[in-house]
Amino acid sequence: MSANIVASAPDIQELQDRFVGKASIRMRYLRLKRVMDFGLSAIMLIVAGPIMLVSAILIKLESDGPAIYTQQRVGARCRQEDGNIVWDLCLFPCHKLRTMRKESDPEIHKEYLRKFRNGETEHGPKHAPFKLSRDRRVTMVGQWLRKTSLDELPQLFNVMRGEMSLVGPRPVPAYEVELYDRAHYERLAAKPGITGVWQVYGRSRVTFEQMVAMDVEYVRQSSLMFDLKLLVMTIASVVSFKGAA
Repeated sequence: MSANIVASAPDIQELQDRFVGKASIRMRYLRLKRVMDFGLSAIMLIVAGPIMLVSAILIKLESDGPAIYTQQRVGARCRQEDGNIVWDLCLFPCHKLRTMRKESDPEIHKEYLRKFRNGETEHGPKHAPFKLSRDRRVTMVGQWLRKTSLDELPQLFNVMRGEMSLVGPRPVPAYEVELYDRAHYERLAAKPGITGVWQVYGRSRVTFEQMVAMDVEYVRQSSLMFDLKLLVMTIASVVSFKGAA
């Protein structure tokens, strides 16, 4: 992909105008959300620093390659223009603790994602359709990191830089956006987050359409109180390993 996918996406402003309400109220929420993101992520980085360091050492001991995996993801930037909120799609480097062996074939995930998008994967209490089960590319340390969701911790740096939020729709790779229908682009009308409605209520146990619907509903109903609620629920969901894959 490239920036071509971002450039050819439907007009996000047109999609979002239907549900954001007054621009001044929405902008106030986004500014307060940014303050909350910066403050909480700074505190979380201090607390999680030792955990990331130990995890990075374990990753390096088990397999060759960098401890941090970086992939271009599709995000959104917000700006105010003539009293209106304007959203621009963009690409940004999203960071994670590496859970796979070095130089793993990305085509495997691309093909699996296509099947997930088309409803060709199983889902339910015993299945986690969004992530490949028994993926041989995943290391032993990587399995533990995924199960505990600790592999997401480096995204706190993305939050500090303003590329992501603590709460928002899941950040997606460009090749997923290539599979979208027009209606699916609504989920991109917000800054992507480390956690969100899908992560709390779905946790890998939902279909593609259900996942998108959850993200779209968050974009439409988002507020600071809802964000705080999702953050608290995320802690409970991670601790219980609910839906972990």
